[in-house]
Amino acid sequence: MRIISGHKRGLKLTPLGSGDETARLRPTTDRVRESLFNILQNGTYGDVVTGARVLDLFAGTGALGLEAFSRGAEFVQFVENGKTSLHILQKNIAMFDAPELLHVQKNDARFLRQNRAEPFTLLFLDPPYGTELGKQALHNAAQRGFIAKGALVAFENNNPLTALDHFEEIDERHFGKTVFSFLVFK
Repeated sequence: MRIISGHKRGLKLTPLGSGDETARLRPTTDRVRESLFNILQNGTYGDVVTGARVLDLFAGTGALGLEAFSRGAEFVQFVENGKTSLHILQKNIAMFDAPELLHVQKNDARFLRQNRAEPFTLLFLDPPYGTELGKQALHNAAQRGFIAKGALVAFENNNPLTALDHFEEIDERHFGKTVFSFLVFK
């Protein structure tokens, strides 16, 4: 895994090695991440990355949030609770030398407390496939004030999403077994 573009282009992220089977790490591949960011910066939505406040739920290794930061996002909040993932995430963030702009919240993404900061304009969700965890986390983030009106959500899963209250699905893209649903918060 590496950073595809931006001021940290080519930076190799911490290798997963043989990994931990219980950690269920499934980072978004470089190819899919490159396609995703081409959509987010050059697609019909305009450039939603530059200057964005990013919330990366189920952050895992942090590859999505770090790619956004490299491409001009102003701030990234990572939410992760897996021990192995947190270790790798912290190592990846350290390579960016921007602790005031890259924050980690050790928490279950479904149970965030009330947001006391400015809401986020771009969200990434990469929950465990085949579960409702992502929908639960997105609902909680909306209820707790984490999402700005009009924010764009890139929701990664292995199946298309069903309708979500307060979100309008505006696009869906398939990359092999990976499906990205693009939602706008109403």
